[in-house]
Amino acid sequence: MNERYSRQILFNEIGRAGQEKLLNSRVLLVGCGALGASHAEMLARAGVGQLRIVDRDFVEFTNLQRQTLFKEADAAERLPKAIAAKLRITEINSEIEVEPVVADVNNSNIESLIDGCDIVIDGTDNFQVRYLLNDACVKNSKSWIYGAAVSSYGTTMTIIPGETPCLRCIFEEMPDAGSSPTCDTAGVIMPIISSISSIQVSEALKLLTGNRDDLHGSLVQIDIWANDWRKIKMNAPNPDCIACGKRQFEFLDADSQGFAAVLCGRDAVQIVPPRPTSFDLHSLAKRLSAMGDVKVNEYLVRFTSGDNEVTVFADGRAIIKGIDDVAAARGIYAKFIGN
Repeated sequence: MNERYSRQILFNEIGRAGQEKLLNSRVLLVGCGALGASHAEMLARAGVGQLRIVDRDFVEFTNLQRQTLFKEADAAERLPKAIAAKLRITEINSEIEVEPVVADVNNSNIESLIDGCDIVIDGTDNFQVRYLLNDACVKNSKSWIYGAAVSSYGTTMTIIPGETPCLRCIFEEMPDAGSSPTCDTAGVIMPIISSISSIQVSEALKLLTGNRDDLHGSLVQIDIWANDWRKIKMNAPNPDCIACGKRQFEFLDADSQGFAAVLCGRDAVQIVPPRPTSFDLHSLAKRLSAMGDVKVNEYLVRFTSGDNEVTVFADGRAIIKGIDDVAAARGIYAKFIGN
């Protein structure tokens, strides 16, 4: 073990044995936006041996204010966030393995994504994926760490199935669409991202090194601007919880329908093909060349149709910007990509 981790090894709660455990651990990061990018960098610097990073989106200039792994060139090239994260982490710590997955997390792939990982860390930006993640982790007895941040406010809790309440014990029903602020409606400042991510990663290090007695055991709520820090102690799991009590996994078992979704606050719609597919991006770019300025790299094709920017990924997904009408977005997809 080289001197890279010497100061962390001097920290008694980790030590040499704990560092060995970290180097032999695999962590799944779901989402690589502001929180996820922060998680990834801290875990890479700490020497967590394997990181599986899943994100469906690409880097934009509006991300750079708070998403610390990315640079202007990534935004200019519209690199997928998972790919840009891997490239940067390789520069930070070339000794660890990073598996980037450019995909939409849904009920068809979530269980395969968590498979083989020691813990899961939430870096998503919506409750639909979090409830899905909760179902998958509870069903498969996988510990996961919930986190969210917007404006100057953030919250986090660590979920150990069978030992602690799960997400649905605390929040029984998913919030209605539009009922919660987003980064695009309320903004966000970097200090709350760093604060919540630091707690999430600290909890991850405790779990991975076997220091469970040091977990905070709470629902942590922080308003960094108002200087308000709260810890709400959690009781035992709720025996009547639909997920961990009754083991009914509504989000995991939901029919795969409505393969389109308005991206919250993005003025964009994501279209997902109903079956797994793989696109030859260069052939697609050639076919679309009559559109004018068509950009292509090994990860995506990007072109403009009227007021809409269309980005197509190799798995057949498309993000159509400048629109919030699903039916109209489907029409654009069908016109240029196919049904």
